[in-house]
Amino acid sequence: MYAEEKPYLAPLPIEPFRYYQHGNRTVHLDGCFEVAGAYYHAPPELLGRLVSVQWDARCVRLIHPATHQLVREYPVEQPGHRHLPPEYRPKRTPPTTLQLLVHARQVGAQIGALCTEIHQRDGEAGVRRIKGVLAQARKHGPQALERACGLAMEAGVPSLRFVRVYLEKHPTEPPLTLRQVDPLIRELTHYRTYINHITKENPE
Repeated sequence: MYAEEKPYLAPLPIEPFRYYQHGNRTVHLDGCFEVAGAYYHAPPELLGRLVSVQWDARCVRLIHPATHQLVREYPVEQPGHRHLPPEYRPKRTPPTTLQLLVHARQVGAQIGALCTEIHQRDGEAGVRRIKGVLAQARKHGPQALERACGLAMEAGVPSLRFVRVYLEKHPTEPPLTLRQVDPLIRELTHYRTYINHITKENPE
């Protein structure tokens, strides 16, 4: 039987059969989906959609949600890194990103300036960091965030990391210092005398 089958046998594959993990991921506003802490850019038409992904130790595969065909195969990136194919770079700023930048300027002038600087430097890859900056307003308040962004711009370090570290160390507004000497402020002895006088007249 082997002699009969031998002419039809093909050579063994060079590498063993590859076993993939499977999952579903959402393509976020920055055009990325996440696998094992790394980020991979999907085609612009898949923005906001749920896609199927397959991955192993060597590559990540993106499957189209409608046709179930392989869209692209990416080399595995380290956690925190991202893979952006040149053909997936948007030629124009997406409307969702423009709305995000407008919202940042509405929260505060310095906040808007810092978020715009991030977008000009990083493009759509910076959308996630812009959202991280705006999240600090919910955690620490708009005024504290505006102050931190102003300091970041002044120091020439317009980054989410600078803002986050500063707010962790200075979570509230600095205390106001009262001026003790001013033509409009009376000496404290005047107030003490007045309070003693009122207390004697109204002992209750």
